[in-house]
Amino acid sequence: MKTSRLEAFSDGVIAIIITIMVLGLKVPEETGFYSLLERMPAFLSYMLSFIYLGIYWNNHHHLFQLTEKVSGKILWANLHLLFWLSLIPISTSWVGRGYGATVPAVLYGMILLMSAVAFLILVNTILNNHHKEHSLHRAIGKKRKEKLSIIINIIGIVFAFYQPFTGIFCYILVALIWFIPDKRIENIANK
Repeated sequence: MKTSRLEAFSDGVIAIIITIMVLGLKVPEETGFYSLLERMPAFLSYMLSFIYLGIYWNNHHHLFQLTEKVSGKILWANLHLLFWLSLIPISTSWVGRGYGATVPAVLYGMILLMSAVAFLILVNTILNNHHKEHSLHRAIGKKRKEKLSIIINIIGIVFAFYQPFTGIFCYILVALIWFIPDKRIENIANK
């Protein structure tokens, strides 16, 4: 199977996830500035989640630039990633409402962690589907960025049990690490 159908499906799912997330934002009842400030935690959690979804969409796109063929295992690994991404709107809404609370911050971190693990599984499944000399192996390298992200997410979850804002700071740190698009694949694809 060619990658285009999988990419189009994934693009559609991510677009729906973002739509669900934005529909979860509530308009302030009052028209004053204070009413807007009351909604700020929900907006900030939406913004962070939007950035995360954008990062996954961007890196997913880059990953499939060099992917030549799609197997059944890749389809399932991709669905696994989309499953975890589809849970982001629920945790985003809960973190926005319970800003500073332990359980929402921990759940948010768990979903971000599982999304990162699912993406790493997808990358490994794709690599296993291509011979060792394929340019994708050179582009991905040792996956340091991916592994570092998982470690920081785990640290964030642990911190969130004791200090939710410190946990959320760790989740923001991971987003900052990935915010600049990963050039490893792009550099190889453009050669």
